[in-house]
Amino acid sequence: MPSSMNAYFRIICAICALVIFSCYPQRDITAPISDSGSHQEVSHEYAISPVDIQSVRLTDDFWLPMVQKIQEKTISYALQKCEEEGRMNNFLRAGGEMDGAIEGAMPFDDTDLYKIIEGASNSLISAPDPELESLIDELIEIIATGQEEDGYLTTWRTVQPDMPPAPWVKVIEGVRWESLEASHELYNPGHLYEAAVRHYQATGKRNFLDIAIKNADLMVKTFGDGPGQIAVVPGHQIIETGLLQLYRVTKNEDYLALAKYFLDNRGNPDHHELFGPYSQDHIPVVEQDEVVGHAVRAVYMYTAMTDIAVLLDDESYGSAVDALWENMVNKKMYVTGGIGARHEGESFGENYELPNLTAYSETCAAIGSIYWNHRLHQKTGDVKYFDIIERTLYNGMIAGISLDGVKFFYPNALASDGVYTFNRGHCTRQGWFDCSCCPTNVIRFLPTVSSLIYSHTSDEIFVNLFVDSEATIVDDNADIKINQRTSYPWQGGTVISVDNGSSQQKTLKIRAPHHLRGDAVPGDLYSYIDGRESEIALSINGKSVPTSVQDGYLIIEVPAAAKSEIVLSFDNEVRLIQSNDQVVENKGTLSVEYGPFTYAIESMDNEKDIDLIKSSRTAEKMRATWAPDLLGGVMTINSEEYTAIPYFAWSNRGVGKMKVWIPQF
Repeated sequence: MPSSMNAYFRIICAICALVIFSCYPQRDITAPISDSGSHQEVSHEYAISPVDIQSVRLTDDFWLPMVQKIQEKTISYALQKCEEEGRMNNFLRAGGEMDGAIEGAMPFDDTDLYKIIEGASNSLISAPDPELESLIDELIEIIATGQEEDGYLTTWRTVQPDMPPAPWVKVIEGVRWESLEASHELYNPGHLYEAAVRHYQATGKRNFLDIAIKNADLMVKTFGDGPGQIAVVPGHQIIETGLLQLYRVTKNEDYLALAKYFLDNRGNPDHHELFGPYSQDHIPVVEQDEVVGHAVRAVYMYTAMTDIAVLLDDESYGSAVDALWENMVNKKMYVTGGIGARHEGESFGENYELPNLTAYSETCAAIGSIYWNHRLHQKTGDVKYFDIIERTLYNGMIAGISLDGVKFFYPNALASDGVYTFNRGHCTRQGWFDCSCCPTNVIRFLPTVSSLIYSHTSDEIFVNLFVDSEATIVDDNADIKINQRTSYPWQGGTVISVDNGSSQQKTLKIRAPHHLRGDAVPGDLYSYIDGRESEIALSINGKSVPTSVQDGYLIIEVPAAAKSEIVLSFDNEVRLIQSNDQVVENKGTLSVEYGPFTYAIESMDNEKDIDLIKSSRTAEKMRATWAPDLLGGVMTINSEEYTAIPYFAWSNRGVGKMKVWIPQF
């Protein structure tokens, strides 16, 4: 066995010691590299750039502990599980350095390591650590062992091509690219590319990136309409966004062209035998206007479509993603921001089909929705996309991981009777899954949460989320420093200090959260009972000024070469939400919110059987109470009828009943 296997155990130890108190790396993580292939500058780019995690330092007591938990506990736990289930061994078997059959239950098990490396790479960006960097390199060496000479990299197909780990992968001849609708031979590379790009950006090293490029070059050679090429599209999307990430780093236009080829030919019956609506392969993507099929596949595809709309200034792609977003948000999204109604096919249901007990609302789908909405905000600056991001982030996404960081939800139900085993055979959180995509997706995503807080153009700075943090934006070789001090999400208000070192005046656009504007969601799927706007007081440099919210933003001019302090004063309030009448299951019920949080009643907090509990339509009768010793410290909502906790924290105390939607008097 190669010495690199011993590195796995050292990786666990190093990550356990990792903390996020960061200094900023000196390398430019956005610089393109020189690589072989076709090169042609595409003039179009996103109008708005995120302030990436290397330039943002979290200082808050909500997100910082959560990210630290991932870095210090969840990553090492997941690596241990990967080792127990043979993930590393599979790469060694593929490289001929171990004997035996493939281990694991899924054809995409390779991606668990890729996603863990991506999350660890994000940790390196936040907190450079030479020892961790070296140990990850040795894990990459194990992955390199499994790559075939021509660049192919899917371990189960290399080790036992005629015997897939999952029975639903049908093989006849036992050759590459067979059963692409199910084999995940094009899904695995997608996560490889995304992880490799992030590792390169974190370290400046090409060891993982070269593995990805070698594989991507094989894809360019293999797929297309040319002589000897295969005309097909991926079964499970994500290679498209991975190729586009590679393109943006290497400027190799072949990767851009292949991503667009896969998207252009989806739903084209003259090109290949269609996989159908489950894989969003029923009609051409530019004609799709309803979100259907497997929810994770869908939002990954919509994210890539948004990239194409921007990079190639393609109006047909732009119109399609706008229509798909409207359908999802107005007719197929849970109040938690979760998406995917059906366990069958892990899929969207019909319009307004949003069951609670049997909700699927996969954690991976919530993450994919955030990625997609972030792209849409970068494209347009429209506040509505961050309304969805905030709702999803504080509810449907973080519900997927337990407070101790080592138990998970795959689906995220909005009701539990304590009996129905919705979570892949359990009715509470699990320590792992045979299909472990969700835990490792949380690992890759959560360390990047700081990149959502701020974004900018040449003359505008967006404050998208209220998170205690410090950020630096480099503009014309001058630093613009932002310091945000807030007790949000548990309490209202924020203080934003801007030190504009630039020679230009900047426009600061501070997003007023949706609950302050009286809009539960951008459309009419959910609405507040009272529909009123909350009061926001604004002062600039100690002077009170009138508050005006324009298109969801408070807009403030920050003079050149000057410091400004902006104080927003507001209260988080208990709000009651009702569903559109067409959501049949929610008729006659209410949901409770406080700040960005959706609330739930859980049996542990209520003496009365929660099936007998009803809610008043009057929020004034409800009070928010800080409970420092409950669930790590949460704000509870208390009324004469019940006590409610934030939805994300439910099922951390064992099996019990839970409801988000409460019958009303």
